[in-house]
Amino acid sequence: MEISIREVSTKRELKTFIAFPEKLYKNCTNWVNSLRFDEFNTLHKDKNPAFEFCEAWYFLALSGNRVVGRIAAIINHNANRDWNQKYMRFGWLDFIDDYDVSKALMEKVESLAREKGMEAVNGPFGFTDMDKEGMLIEGFENMGSMTTLYNYAYYPQHLERLGYVKDADWYQREFDVPPQVPPKLKQFADIVIRRSGVRVLHPRNRRSLRKYGVQLFEALNRAFVPLYGFTPLTRDQINLYVKQYLPMVNFDMICLVLDKEDKVVAFAITMPNLSWSLKKSGGKLFPFGFIFFLKALKRFDLVDMNIIGIVPEYQNKGVNAVIFNHLHANYIKLGVKKVIANPQLENNSAVINIFDYYPGKPYMTRRCYIRTLE
Repeated sequence: MEISIREVSTKRELKTFIAFPEKLYKNCTNWVNSLRFDEFNTLHKDKNPAFEFCEAWYFLALSGNRVVGRIAAIINHNANRDWNQKYMRFGWLDFIDDYDVSKALMEKVESLAREKGMEAVNGPFGFTDMDKEGMLIEGFENMGSMTTLYNYAYYPQHLERLGYVKDADWYQREFDVPPQVPPKLKQFADIVIRRSGVRVLHPRNRRSLRKYGVQLFEALNRAFVPLYGFTPLTRDQINLYVKQYLPMVNFDMICLVLDKEDKVVAFAITMPNLSWSLKKSGGKLFPFGFIFFLKALKRFDLVDMNIIGIVPEYQNKGVNAVIFNHLHANYIKLGVKKVIANPQLENNSAVINIFDYYPGKPYMTRRCYIRTLE
C-alpha cells in the first residue's frame, strides 16, 4: 500500500485527527470514545498549559484520500530535564492493520526525533501523566474507560516488528466490593487516625473543596515524582485540572486525608464508570449526549478509581486503611459492586500495597515501548 504522511496544520485537519479512531473502532465492542472537546483542548496549543514546556506535531497517514492512521510526536522538555534524557514521545497512535501504515507513521516520528537531536522514541505517552498512556497488551476482552487507552491486539505486534521493546508496564486490576466493611479494616483505620493525627475531609460545598483540590495535585506531585517518566505538574496545569474536574466530583466518591496542619497527605478520586455513556453519546455532550452521562452519574454499580496516592512521609503507615474504610462505607451506601483501579506501574510498590485489603484480579496490562535511534 502506498502511504503518504501529512502534518496536521488546520483546525479541520485536527478534527479529522481526533475523529479517526471512531471510524477505526466502529465495530469494536470494548473500545470507548474519548470526549471530543477534551481531546481538542488537550491537543490545541492555545488551550493546554503543557505547551509551556512541550512541543508537539500531529500527523495523518493517507492512502490516496483515505485516512488510515494517525500519530502525535511530543517533546516534553521538563521530563527530559528531570530524567536527564533526550526522548521524543509518541502518542495518539492509531492505524489500520497494515504494516506499511504503522511503519510510515513511526518512521516519520523517528526522522523528526533525529532532526530535533533526540536519542530515543518512546510511548505511547501524552504530554503529562494526566494524559492516557501505555499500549494495551493484555485484557483485550475487557472494556476500556474514559481515562485509559484501548487498542487492537495487532498494535504491539507492529511495534515489536519495528524494533520497539518494553520500557515499562502498567497493571490494572478489578476488585469486588464486599457487602460490609471488614471489621479489621475499620479497627485499623481508627488506630491510624489516632496515632497519626490524620482525618478525612468531609467537604461542605465545592467552594470549600477548591483549596484542597489544589493541595491534592501538589500532594500528587510529591507522591509520584519518583515514578517512571513523571514530571511535576505546573501551577497552570494544577489550576486547569481543578477547574476541569471539580464540577464532576461526587463527594461520596473521593477521599482526602489531611494532617494536623490541614494539608492533604493522601488522596483517592473515584467516579462512576462512564464507558457505556461515552459509547452511546459518541464522545459528544451535545445535543443529547449529556443525557447518557446524567443517567450514568445517578445509577451505577461500577466505579473507576482514577487517582490514588500517599505522600512519601505517610507511606507504609496504614493510611491506605483510612482511605478504603471511608470509600468502602460510601460504596455500600451507593450500591457499588465493583471497582476498577487505575493503571499502576509494575514497580510502584507504594501504590500496589495500598490495595492489600482487597484481593483483585487482573484486568488489563499496558506497555510503554522504546526504540533507541541509531
